[in-house]
Amino acid sequence: MFFKETEPTQLDAEMTRAFSELETRQPGTKEYTEVLDHVMKLHKLYEAEKVPNRLNADTMAVIASNILVTVLIIRHENVNVITSKALSFINKPKTPQF
Repeated sequence: MFFKETEPTQLDAEMTRAFSELETRQPGTKEYTEVLDHVMKLHKLYEAEKVPNRLNADTMAVIASNILVTVLIIRHENVNVITSKALSFINKPKTPQF
């Protein structure tokens, strides 16, 4: 719903090709270790290319609960007087950890 499906890149195709080639080799042979080294290098490239997902389900839940609390406080303010404790229910934003 929130995340786009990405099309396979050339790196994905190369990783798939390397994995299929790895399946045809016998473990313990020189060719197997060479292909395995190639797969490990491709995996490092894949991890370096990957963009971190900054918006996860926990963040969405915190945002939704903060909006709900804010709406409830505003609706209550129309009928009654707001006390100083009501605003302490809103979560403070945290600095992102990279």
